[in-house]
Amino acid sequence: MEKNAIAQRIRAFRKLKGYTQTELADQLDVSIAILGAIERGTRKPDTKIIRKISDVLGIDPDELLPAAK
Repeated sequence: MEKNAIAQRIRAFRKLKGYTQTELADQLDVSIAILGAIERGTRKPDTKIIRKISDVLGIDPDELLPAAK
């Protein structure tokens, strides 16, 4: 579930900020296949990619992580 929550948040913020998958993948210097897998929840992003995504999208990395219960 946690993996899917992160995936959903990344996709939602990407769309909110007006990026296509291709544009964001280019900014992150990763392939569109990797970004697509992260957004589908089939690949877990490591801390480094979470930081890069948050930097490009102009958000705090904590916004991508699911809230603790």
